[in-house]
Amino acid sequence: MNREEYITKLADKLAPLFESNGYALPDNIRFTCGWPSSGAGSRLRTIGQCFDPSASNDNHHEIIISMALDKAADVAQVLAHELVHAIVGVKHGHKGPFRKLALAIGLQGKMTATTAGESFTRFIEPVIAEMGEYPHKTLNLSRVKKQGTRMKKVVCTECGYTVRMTRKWLDAVGAPDCPIHEMQMTCD
Repeated sequence: MNREEYITKLADKLAPLFESNGYALPDNIRFTCGWPSSGAGSRLRTIGQCFDPSASNDNHHEIIISMALDKAADVAQVLAHELVHAIVGVKHGHKGPFRKLALAIGLQGKMTATTAGESFTRFIEPVIAEMGEYPHKTLNLSRVKKQGTRMKKVVCTECGYTVRMTRKWLDAVGAPDCPIHEMQMTCD
């Protein structure tokens, strides 16, 4: 079972929790594991996201579970949070109907960052025991080497005048002449 299959099956297992509170999961939901679109600086802070069906060309809720999560219990509580958004509508944010349903299914804490309460934990533990661990390991961005600049430093050996050029242009037309000494500059 891959990550998306796991998340989809986990959502199916969460359905009775919502049904017991008078809500049904929408039929038009897709799930994935990826980086929520909250910007590069918050990739590790935003751990789930639910897109309204109006954002999808085929009218589906799109739920993303962050690649920073690799524990089944964490995935379950984030998935439950995002399913609340899908059920009540993302237009409500974390207020009113969202808060009411989140509390009813056993989520607790600040509504923008809910955690599993005691009743949710009691519900989800046997589900995870049956399904097994989440088939994913955290993607550690600190191990990814950042790309350095593609610009090459080109310097006048007489005065130190400096420009930057891509390797493509250095190869195609060569280094420019220094505007002061009118001699060709060298690439460091």
